[in-house]
Amino acid sequence: MMNFGKVITAMVTPFDDQNELDLKRTEALVEHLINNGSDALVVGGTTGESPTLSKEEKLTLYKHVAEVANGRIPVIAGTGSNNTKETIEFTQKVESTGVDAILLVAPYYNKPNQEGLYQHFKTIAELTNLPIMLYNIPGRTSVNMSVETIVKLSKVPNIVAVKESSQDLLAITEIVAQTDDDFKLYSGDDGFTLPIVSVGGDGIVSVSAHLYGNEMQEMVTSYFDGDVTKATQLHQQLLPKMKALFNAPSPVPVKTALNQAGVSVGSVRLPLVPLTSEEEKQLKEALQ
Repeated sequence: MMNFGKVITAMVTPFDDQNELDLKRTEALVEHLINNGSDALVVGGTTGESPTLSKEEKLTLYKHVAEVANGRIPVIAGTGSNNTKETIEFTQKVESTGVDAILLVAPYYNKPNQEGLYQHFKTIAELTNLPIMLYNIPGRTSVNMSVETIVKLSKVPNIVAVKESSQDLLAITEIVAQTDDDFKLYSGDDGFTLPIVSVGGDGIVSVSAHLYGNEMQEMVTSYFDGDVTKATQLHQQLLPKMKALFNAPSPVPVKTALNQAGVSVGSVRLPLVPLTSEEEKQLKEALQ
């Protein structure tokens, strides 16, 4: 059984000054994250600007990150799309890159019903050997996976976790209660980390961990160790910083903050645009 840990960082994709994939910067970023509280990495997810990466770029990126991580922490690669057949074909190619697991986002835009969602994920799972983390993010996909669908999918042997970004604590509580202990539920929203852990979640797939991985690790560990007061204090201290990192479309603020902190990751690709100089200044002040 693969252990993804408590704090998983949804990694940005570093670009060079021409906005091309930068493997040297990627290597430095992976080392930075491993040294700063990340138990695992999600590569090529929303934060990794997956819609603007070609399949070839993703394969290059995944192979490189897996080589740099070198078994020190698990690497989870985003392979999901709204085309089941295409997702299967791409996932099978990704198997050869050396990643440890895959992240499958709920199909966006075509709005399948719950049976369609179930069949989509089950079909992909049956045609890959890699462990799967489901990704429920209705704010981006326009489709919400029901408690029943997630519970049913948790019975598929290699579907081992879900990243929950529905912000529905009642549904999340039910998922935790109705799935086996070895099925893991992670918050997909930094600000919901402590609330989700408090109803039985296992941790966070985080954007803020690029900068505050150790603090988030301390917060979650404090809660699990029974020091709820300390966990709450850390949550309250981190929340304004987390909010600042989402004041513009993600990952624009976190990439800006990393560059400000001396971890070079380059800019973002269109249709995302960099922060204005005024927004940059506000971000710097909010994070200080």
